[in-house]
Amino acid sequence: MFRPRAQIRPRIYPPLLFHPLGGCGEIGMNLSLYGYDGDWIAVDCGMMIRQDLPDQPLQIPDVEHLAAHAMVPSAIFITHGHEDHLGALAWIWPRWNCPVYATPLAIELLRAKFIEQGLKTDALKPVQPGASVTTGPFNVTFLPVTHSIPESCALSIITPRYRVLHTGDWKLDERPLIGRPLSAAQFQALAPVDLVVADSTNADVEGHSRSETEAAGALEAVIQNCRGRVVVSCFASNIARIKALGGIAERSGRRVALLGRSMERMVSIALQLGYLDDFPPRVPTHDLGYLHAEEVLIIATGSQGEPRSALSRMAQGRHPAVDLQPEDDVIFSARAIPGNERPIERLKAGFKRLGVSVHDENTDPALHASGHPAREELRQLYRWLQPKMLLPVHGEASHQEAHRELASNLGIQVPQRVKNGAVLALDAETLVSTIQHHLRPQLIASRMRPGERTSPVSARQHALTLSIALNVLPTATGWTRIGRLLWDSETSLPLDEEALTDWLDARIDAITAETLLQLRQQLFGPLRDWLQQRLPVLPEIHLQLMPVDPQPEYEVRTISSR
Repeated sequence: MFRPRAQIRPRIYPPLLFHPLGGCGEIGMNLSLYGYDGDWIAVDCGMMIRQDLPDQPLQIPDVEHLAAHAMVPSAIFITHGHEDHLGALAWIWPRWNCPVYATPLAIELLRAKFIEQGLKTDALKPVQPGASVTTGPFNVTFLPVTHSIPESCALSIITPRYRVLHTGDWKLDERPLIGRPLSAAQFQALAPVDLVVADSTNADVEGHSRSETEAAGALEAVIQNCRGRVVVSCFASNIARIKALGGIAERSGRRVALLGRSMERMVSIALQLGYLDDFPPRVPTHDLGYLHAEEVLIIATGSQGEPRSALSRMAQGRHPAVDLQPEDDVIFSARAIPGNERPIERLKAGFKRLGVSVHDENTDPALHASGHPAREELRQLYRWLQPKMLLPVHGEASHQEAHRELASNLGIQVPQRVKNGAVLALDAETLVSTIQHHLRPQLIASRMRPGERTSPVSARQHALTLSIALNVLPTATGWTRIGRLLWDSETSLPLDEEALTDWLDARIDAITAETLLQLRQQLFGPLRDWLQQRLPVLPEIHLQLMPVDPQPEYEVRTISSR
């Protein structure tokens, strides 16, 4: 009797899904989801500061749609401790209530945030660099990389069918001040990978990023030539830079003081974890006046022009403990985040009006070392990994496009320039977009008392809010508006911008006000009436007047119609 031969069919695997909710087409607010066979994990959960809006609110990703589409993650993996990678988690985690895996430094930063929000910290699970975690079908390995904060890691994400590397933020630094250089062998062992989801921040910069050791040398050369007080502004998370400044202070006969809550908190955690064991004793801020100017080195936050930072108050001559003089020096040892260029220039102009010498990447490019890879570093990584496909993330559209061009020249497929809200499916040898979710990020008021719990405010709840920002210049008879009118609303408004601009110009020119406060008082009521006549519903109005040549007495505030 004839028996048919058994037919062996190839096993069919489900696709690997990738769903970015932030960090694509923008710098900051990084959050990506990976899905496989009904299970989901999240990588990072960051925020950004909206300096273009009044009061600079925090913006966090929109996760409203995840529950309805069965995409809620069962675990969260944090690549490193920067705010744009973990700053939103204390707001979003209560919706997910799942384990959070991160290296010890990031865990301690999250612990402080969770406690401030009244959250339990049981879900925070410290993982040592090099260790692996298995959750559902995902095996995730923390691969140590060099970056501008210790314990940064790329993530190797392996499912039954696919091998993915999520780079996080990284660079190649053969001479890091903290930690070891990146190990080529750990990446070569992964090759070939199916997909790399990669940092694009410096994909348009040819060559190689600068080493932290080189930046420390440039800082010391400048500080040794300073004769008065020295203020160095850098990111609080750059522990290697802070460590270097401690050593420079000792060698130059200066005492170190810290300004800024985030700086003090970061140094405290770094001391707790042993990263700053040799850091010199700090001088309390209120004791700075007892020291000679040539004995002072201040490390301060505020390099991005944040208006309420210690650095901004110093530039306006309004800091209670530090009164800078013409013989003093301010050093900017941080790169301008895209979008912050104007407030940074205003900050520098304030110091120059005081006669303070300003040093930055224009006077000495070596004063800062980027924590992100330039093009030659990207090429080297891809030679190690031999990836089949690449998704450029963590960058604006121009950075993503430069990254796509580089990868294509190496023979790597770049099927998509991914956008926030897309759901991409990696199926066999193809990567296609399956759906695009419309995202509405949430805003959180930045002026909060420590420990105060405030629920995130959805853009949908702010549908009737209109923010207007004006640049005004004092004249002999009052004020005049210059530059571009800036306005923002969380919903579409039938607002004739040209008509509003003409009305504002005529109204401001007609007001005879001596101070910015008088101008605001005389402008706000007529503006509200003008909008009420032309809009179907009067929104809540936030009016911000920004003096082009700000003096200490010209404080920028926000007025609400409520």
